[in-house]
Amino acid sequence: MVLKIQNVSKNFGGINALKDVTFSINEGEIYGLIGPNGAGKTTMFNLITNIFEPTSGEIIFNGENITALKSYKITEKGICRTYQNIRLFPQMSALKNVMVGGHCRSNAGVFSSVFRTKSQRKEEQELTKKAEELLELVGLLEFKDTFAENLAYGQQRRLEIARALASNPSLLLLDEPAAGMNEKETDSLYDLIKMVQSMGITVLIIEHDMPLVMKLCDRITVLNFGEKLAEGTPEEIQSNEAVIEAYLGKEEEEEIA
Repeated sequence: MVLKIQNVSKNFGGINALKDVTFSINEGEIYGLIGPNGAGKTTMFNLITNIFEPTSGEIIFNGENITALKSYKITEKGICRTYQNIRLFPQMSALKNVMVGGHCRSNAGVFSSVFRTKSQRKEEQELTKKAEELLELVGLLEFKDTFAENLAYGQQRRLEIARALASNPSLLLLDEPAAGMNEKETDSLYDLIKMVQSMGITVLIIEHDMPLVMKLCDRITVLNFGEKLAEGTPEEIQSNEAVIEAYLGKEEEEEIA
């Protein structure tokens, strides 16, 4: 088991964004977190990465309670994420954006960075090489010198994934990576995420594209009004009457069946 969410709740004033949610993710899985807008999905991501702390409950990663750890410590432990709204550095090259993601694993301090010591130069070369390899992985190596703001939308999404991978995560959180993509881009995204899985990285994905979720995920948890409505395989979720009524709807059920 890589991640265990144990009876997690989050209150914002009088609003229960999440209420007593429990699920666990096994090593190597692609795990889906779905539900209507406002169901608490992104709040869950924010709790896992400690942008917010849970009101109650525990988050266990590789057997360690990380509930109260700082966000940068959680990244160091091996969890990294992308965001629903793209958060690239728009006037930095694709290469530099990915290198930023790798700096959490670097050892160079202020002194070595200022005076360009031999060890710092070597580490920078290694970061550059790793960033180029990741750009090649996501199909963007030819755009390595292009400013992020000048990339197409789908390319920016891929660049975000490359930057997240630069931190060497064992668990990658993807928040609506297919949002705004056309069918061809979504198919390409599917191939990329499966490739990430083949690298031994566990994936937790929030996504509204139901055909993609049902084809991609090994297991799925459905949230509704901050509570867990269902959990199971894509086949079990598609046939769950409560899920169909609350989220998928009859038309969507027919489309993905």
